Amino acid sequence: MNSYILITNNPMVKKNLIEKDIFFTNKSLLGVLIECRNHIHKGHKLLSHPLSSSVKPNETPFKSVLISKSASNLDYRSLEIIESSILSTKKFISNAPQPKWPDKILDDFMLIDYSVISNTIDSIK
Repeated sequence: MNSYILITNNPMVKKNLIEKDIFFTNKSLLGVLIECRNHIHKGHKLLSHPLSSSVKPNETPFKSVLISKSASNLDYRSLEIIESSILSTKKFISNAPQPKWPDKILDDFMLIDYSVISNTIDSIK
């Protein structure tokens, strides 16, 4: 049994990690982060950094984040990290909005996010 929930907007993650507890959303990267914040307010904790990888928030539309499956008291460190990540993402998006990416580039971004989250999952097993 998994000790985490995976929040993602990446169709490749949803397709390839089907045995995992996944909360899939069609929202933007910012929407994924806000969904994580909503879960953190309910007592879940961040298990992966919301802005992991070297791809800036305005350079990719896909994001996958691990949070704890169980919820308890509000974890202020998780809240601080997610709030900071949301502010950074808003800053990047306002300074340089995302271009309309061709499908091939979107596939590459999906693969990058999939690789990062797969390795993160492997490291917490």
